[in-house]
Amino acid sequence: MFIETETTPNPAALKFLPGTPVMPAGSREFATPEAAEASPLAQAIFDTGEVVNVFFGADFVSVTAAPGADWSALKPQIIAILLDHFVSEAPLFAGGSGNGIAVPPEDEAVVEERPEDAEVIAAINELLETRVRPAVAGDGGDIAYRGFRDGVVYLTLQGSCSGCPSSTATLKHGIEGLLKHYVPEVTEVRAA
Repeated sequence: MFIETETTPNPAALKFLPGTPVMPAGSREFATPEAAEASPLAQAIFDTGEVVNVFFGADFVSVTAAPGADWSALKPQIIAILLDHFVSEAPLFAGGSGNGIAVPPEDEAVVEERPEDAEVIAAINELLETRVRPAVAGDGGDIAYRGFRDGVVYLTLQGSCSGCPSSTATLKHGIEGLLKHYVPEVTEVRAA
């Protein structure tokens, strides 16, 4: 087995591609060692002591190093952990399957939506799913829709995109511009 690595726009994060599916459906983010207890793989990565975020995507694992961590020493440790996990075909989650789990849940809205906005919300979600999510996944992350109200779309960036120095630019210039272009009712995008 060979595990490829890719840089991400976040200089603190790397994307690891094991060449096999990681999450058959959904995604999962671990932002603390306590959260990582749900997954032996995430826990092993956190146990290096130099990691602040682990994210499972469809076919990748992105890892964000702690400030001051040295990737030249950390990267081989993570590759070894990933190789051990995927070669042994160990379960991704402790006590059952975590397929399709997203944390926080993707349907967790931060604003109360109105029924009259249903068509606009459907258009927003269609664009997020077909245009934005694949691009963000290419950078080792994911995006979660959190609501739409009064022209404002609320989104959460996850994985290597969370805390990335260019995340504000991604939201404001990239995603906001795309949504405003295709959905005139959208006036702003905010991080949730």
